[in-house]
Amino acid sequence: MDFSVRTIRADEWERAREIRLAALQDPVAPIAFLETHEGASAQPDSFWQGRTEGASESGDGRVRQFVAETPDGRWVGTVSVLVERPSDEVRFGEPAKVDQTHVVGVFVRPEARGAGVIDALFRAAVEWSWTLPEPEIQRVRLYVHEDNARAAAFYQRFGFVATGDTVAMPGDTSAVEVEYEFPRPVARD
Repeated sequence: MDFSVRTIRADEWERAREIRLAALQDPVAPIAFLETHEGASAQPDSFWQGRTEGASESGDGRVRQFVAETPDGRWVGTVSVLVERPSDEVRFGEPAKVDQTHVVGVFVRPEARGAGVIDALFRAAVEWSWTLPEPEIQRVRLYVHEDNARAAAFYQRFGFVATGDTVAMPGDTSAVEVEYEFPRPVARD
């Protein structure tokens, strides 16, 4: 499959909404996302415009959304990255102990799975994390539901390792999300 990875643009809010709604209809959505299709569908255009603006290159730099796009312009995958500093309010999981980024909103359309899309999206997300200005990012983290074996297998293959930390799944305290991290490579002299 031929595709390229890029950051979304602020004016692409309708496309960002469409791929998010598609993700929320995936069979694993209930364990992969903290948002429902019904809730997201009910959001006004202004919500999507603000969300897309914030995750674009023209946003404030605290969130970045990447998409995999085919030559005909179809978005076949997406991932978002949140910047988390120790002084920030906690969005999900444990408070940041170091400067880090947090990968969320991972989705590849079924017809694009197995074509390298997820690898390219994660390379873009991790590389972007390492380019952020001081204080430098020490790790990239993410959470995966304990029953989402497909996602966990990819994260491990990519190089993420389980930290041993877990958090209760919002809305279902009998289930947990497992934290994985990708530490910043050590500079070699």
